[in-house]
Amino acid sequence: MPQSTPKAAVLLEAAVKYLESELMPTLEGYHRFQTRVTVNVLNTVRRELELREAQAEAERSRLVAMLGHDGEVEALSVELAERIRAGTIAIDDPKLRAHVRQSLADALAINNPKWLTR
Repeated sequence: MPQSTPKAAVLLEAAVKYLESELMPTLEGYHRFQTRVTVNVLNTVRRELELREAQAEAERSRLVAMLGHDGEVEALSVELAERIRAGTIAIDDPKLRAHVRQSLADALAINNPKWLTR
């Protein structure tokens, strides 16, 4: 699929800048709150566009290393869960713990990166 110019992340950043710098100072109450929610949504979408592809590939690589074969992320994740339930991968396995920790950090990097600095 052809990419738009400027890129989607740049367009989202421009929309956020307008909402925060120009529109929000003119608003109060409900509309100011709803604009803040919209800014948060746009920032989340921007971060997902910027980060998700690399995160998905890193997740797939971690899963392949743990499970010993290639596949799609979703199928590998289901298999990992099945192996944990069956007891063939221990819940305290260091590779599993590192995978879960990194997966959570990746999700937070998109959804609320402020939580990563706490």
